[in-house]
Amino acid sequence: MKIDVPEGKHPIMYVWGELVPGIGPAAATFSQKVYDDTTLGLREFEAARLRMAQINGCLFCQDWRTDRDGETVEDAFPQAVEDWRTTDAFDDRTRLAAEYAERYALDHHGLDDEFWGRMTAAYDQRQIVELSMCLGSWLAFGRLNHVLGLDTMCVLPGHEPS
Repeated sequence: MKIDVPEGKHPIMYVWGELVPGIGPAAATFSQKVYDDTTLGLREFEAARLRMAQINGCLFCQDWRTDRDGETVEDAFPQAVEDWRTTDAFDDRTRLAAEYAERYALDHHGLDDEFWGRMTAAYDQRQIVELSMCLGSWLAFGRLNHVLGLDTMCVLPGHEPS
């Protein structure tokens, strides 16, 4: 880990909550709101989130599975996300969510009229903005966790093994 965490402090809680008190809690709130207030379907949400996690290299983001009322994606889903171009496990919206995540992270200047034509055919404007905000959160905070080494030191609060 790249940040010194005082003895007895939980790395995520310390870095996100105490170390930069003017920014960390606001970032944590934004990160949580992405999960709490999304209107996107679970599969498209997870396809975009997991593709970003794969690109970022954030280990606990890759291990995380969003749970909605006891429903999560299947165990083979992460591999389907890696294979988003060819998998038969995705509908058009889910495939497009994975594509958008990849292009958002790696080629945002290449989001051309052809892409936006497909995007606006599948998603309304509110959903596009929502997905874009989710992607921004995952890009920023997944990279922060990976770059600082937090992803190898801890699990998300409330998800520690029993």
